[in-house]
Amino acid sequence: MAALLKEESTITAKGQTTVPKVVRQALGVDYGGRIAFFVDDQHRVYVEKAATEASDPIVDHFLEFLAQDMKKHPGTSVVALPATLRDRMAALHKAASEPSAVERLDNASPTSP
Repeated sequence: MAALLKEESTITAKGQTTVPKVVRQALGVDYGGRIAFFVDDQHRVYVEKAATEASDPIVDHFLEFLAQDMKKHPGTSVVALPATLRDRMAALHKAASEPSAVERLDNASPTSP
């Protein structure tokens, strides 16, 4: 198999690594995205964008329970978020959508000839 792309990454003392930007782009994943690792019998590792998770029957039952409770008790099951919590969530969403310092540095770095 001919490699279309080769990148290296260092593993930290905690067993973590950063997936290089070009690899993330090739896989179509971004912050919060999930990847799957496959190891074959010759110890080669393949990385793919993880498939969307199948539904969880426990979560499905819980959501059904909530839906039934909301039908039985309209007007009391769901209440408005406090304004302070809504504002904090909006601020966190805005911060999460802005490029990180590392991404800004990556984009500012000159490319090799």
